[in-house]
Formats: sequence, C-alpha cells, structure tokens
Amino acid sequence: MHTKRKSIGIDGENEVASYLAKQGFTILTRNYTKLYGEIDIIASKADVIAFIEVKTRTYHYLNPAEIITPSKQKKIIMTAHSFIASHDYHDKVYRFDVAFVTVVDENISIEYIDNAFTQ
Repeated sequence: MHTKRKSIGIDGENEVASYLAKQGFTILTRNYTKLYGEIDIIASKADVIAFIEVKTRTYHYLNPAEIITPSKQKKIIMTAHSFIASHDYHDKVYRFDVAFVTVVDENISIEYIDNAFTQ
C-alpha cells in the first residue's frame, strides 16, 4: 500500500512518462536504483539519453531550481554513470533533465527543464 505522498509521486512520474512519449522519447527504465541514488526516468530520443528527476507537489514551488540540491545532483550523476557503464550507449549524448509536476485540484501542469544541471 502506498502512502498518499508516494501515490502523488507515482502519478507525477506517470504524467512525465506520458509527456515524454508524446515528445517522441522512448522510456528505457523507471526508478533505476543503485546504492547511492535513484533516477526516476531514463529515456532516449535519437542520439540523446535523458536522465530525468521528477518532483511532484500539490502546491506551487517558490523556486523550483532550489529543489534539486548539489548533493542530489551528485547522486543522480553517480547513478547515471552506473547506468551508462552497464549499457552499450557509447554513441549517445547524455543530459540531466528535471520535470516539476504541480497538481492542484484536478489540474496538472508540467514544467520540463532540459539540461537542468551538468556533471
């Protein structure tokens, strides 16, 4: 059984996965987890592999850029390196994206930021 908070997070990830599919991305995996971190969604399109952090809230952020802290970025980057090392994607370009999902009543909005941070 999921808590309400966990359920909201899963719903947000589902919305972003659907959004990415509409943008022509293929979802490679979701909730890729290693000892040192997790990546919510890993997707590909043409020569790009995107590592996507999804943040879902039921209220508007004051400053979304502050939500993904440097330590969180480091964990995502380390996890991405593990994914890259275990797959044969040598001809790909990698980027780190962030999707902010806001759910207020029945309204869902996605703010998607390509290349939100770099390694």
